[in-house]
Amino acid sequence: MRQSTAYLFLLCIAFLASCSAGKLAMKKGDKKFKYAEYEYSIDSYDKAIKHNYQTGEANFKIGESYRLSNRIKEAEPFYKLAIDQGYRSEGARYYYALALKSNEKYDQAKAELETALDEEGDEQFTKLAQIEIDNLIKLRPILDKETFYRVKNLELINGPAAEYSPVYLNGELYFTSSRYGGKIFKTTGSAFTNLYKVKTAGANVDTTTISSLGEEINSPNTNDGCIAFSPDGQTMVYAKGNSGRKKGAEDVNLYISRFRRGAWSAPELMRISDAGSWDSTPAFSRDGRTLYFASTRRGSVGGTDIYAATKNRRGNWSNVRNLGPKINTEGNEMFPFQSSDGSLYFSSDGQPGFGGLDILVAKREEGQMVVENLGSKINTSSDDFGLFLFTPDKGFFTSNREGGKGDDDIYTFINNDPDLKIINYYLTGTTNTIDEDGNEKILPNTTVLLYGENDELLNEALTGRDGKFLFRVYPEEDYKLMGEKPEYFTSRATFSTIGKTIPKAQLNQLETNKVFSTKLTLDQIVLDKAIVLDNIYYDLDRAEIRPDAALELDKLVTILEDNPEIKIELSSHTDSRQTAAYNNDLSKRRAQSAVDYIVSKGVSTDRLIARGYGESQLLISDDDINKLPTEEARESAHQRNRRTEFKVTEYNKVEEPEDEEDDLSEAEMEELQTEERVEPGGNTLEDKIDWDN
Repeated sequence: MRQSTAYLFLLCIAFLASCSAGKLAMKKGDKKFKYAEYEYSIDSYDKAIKHNYQTGEANFKIGESYRLSNRIKEAEPFYKLAIDQGYRSEGARYYYALALKSNEKYDQAKAELETALDEEGDEQFTKLAQIEIDNLIKLRPILDKETFYRVKNLELINGPAAEYSPVYLNGELYFTSSRYGGKIFKTTGSAFTNLYKVKTAGANVDTTTISSLGEEINSPNTNDGCIAFSPDGQTMVYAKGNSGRKKGAEDVNLYISRFRRGAWSAPELMRISDAGSWDSTPAFSRDGRTLYFASTRRGSVGGTDIYAATKNRRGNWSNVRNLGPKINTEGNEMFPFQSSDGSLYFSSDGQPGFGGLDILVAKREEGQMVVENLGSKINTSSDDFGLFLFTPDKGFFTSNREGGKGDDDIYTFINNDPDLKIINYYLTGTTNTIDEDGNEKILPNTTVLLYGENDELLNEALTGRDGKFLFRVYPEEDYKLMGEKPEYFTSRATFSTIGKTIPKAQLNQLETNKVFSTKLTLDQIVLDKAIVLDNIYYDLDRAEIRPDAALELDKLVTILEDNPEIKIELSSHTDSRQTAAYNNDLSKRRAQSAVDYIVSKGVSTDRLIARGYGESQLLISDDDINKLPTEEARESAHQRNRRTEFKVTEYNKVEEPEDEEDDLSEAEMEELQTEERVEPGGNTLEDKIDWDN
């Protein structure tokens, strides 16, 4: 009996010790998990399970640790164990379904999501589950879609470590890698990443030239990666973070460096970065004036969204904006890339796809944004991301698919689609003004804005000394151009590509450029200079605004709306074929009638003065009119005298606010104003390259 009691006592001691050890391991795992040290949290939760302590929760958190460190395939058995052990955390079944999807168990994933709809009490996860069910339904046509991609692992570069985010520039391939070890990044259990480059001709790389970008760019114990270059190759933007100086996974920001005097300058934190968010995967637009990047900042549609920033006239990056729900989803969107035809490639796990990150393309079609999955061979149930087009039919991307060299690998691809034909539509033009002698001359340093349907701002440019601007446009769309410059009236013009699309059957090469031309004329604002409003007619002896006159006054309303800093006098003039008193009264009533009409359109009354001048300011005297040979000529002269004019009486010039600190020095600003522009279809790469090796 005593032996049995002693045995039970020892069992209790062992049980309590195991519970204590399990509790300690769980607590340690939670601490590591909180600070995104997922590789270490997995070990601690595993110890808790071995001590049989809260096994359901521990298994779920192992699954979460794998998911949050981009290893969701490995999370599947742990989510299942957690659910089987009765663990009912919000989202457990949803994340289990995502893990099943990543392992190509699509039917099982759909069944789990349908169960989640019945079980989930959390509104957000219920919504996410329904989105994923819809995505799985849309997956079938993507699986059946015929593709012509030929994909090959770039084995000469890849190894057991991660290699990803390839970018080509001037005969060299830049990429991110954790290849040379060093301190371990606690989130993934891999070494910190650095930026590298290697000389290449297409897919034929010279491995003897692989080199780090150096200590000026790569920092020790910091993840450096995801590089982007401006079209002229003179500006570099890349992501840097996870230094350990800040807890959690948000310590990733964008840095900028410039190539000056044969070397890259010390990288500087970009002011468009958000201190409280993850900002990474940058890419320049083809004209270099827009920077796309991914961010978790406030206002995101989902986890990670794609944003765009615009370079202003001083060379600073500003106007950060979310690309909206056509691109961004409740999931994660990242790794943007704009191709030569203006299409935006990006990776997403929230759009319909195979599982993990899929590569998609967003194209404008008749004024609408259409998103398309690139289909099989490019995409798998693993993470596929970081596409870079070398030419319209050849490029690089990254994947951690089965059969690789280890972790993330860089792949090359060729698109052998026989119908692949690219047409680039451009609108080029100049900004002009009319001098005092009536001659047209170039107007430099003018802001030109391009608007699409529904007044959507699509692009903007600052003309240089040559007054030239260049915009990409798309087939079957209407556009509006606006020119703005201090001390000049804002000018508008329209342009359309409707009916101007080139049929692909007429094309005989892979890429074709179609360039349209236009010009935008801006008139200088001169105080008290009379400007005649054409076609402002009134019925005989009447002051009411006729429909045809209203159309012309609407143009003046637009001028006032576009130029809020001006105040005007609107004046009416008559001919001399009545008494002076009558003409004076009639002109006042007509001027006031025009002003009242303009005010009815929303223009403030304090910006308008009505004046009637009667016959006191005739353009053509009665003597000159009487000398004209025909009645028709004399009536035409009287009509010129019966005119409506406006003149600017006050111009409250608004000084453009300067940024607290410029991204560019004065010398660099001068360089910005005189830099050589990239012509349509510019930055072409070598045609005779070894791509298949």
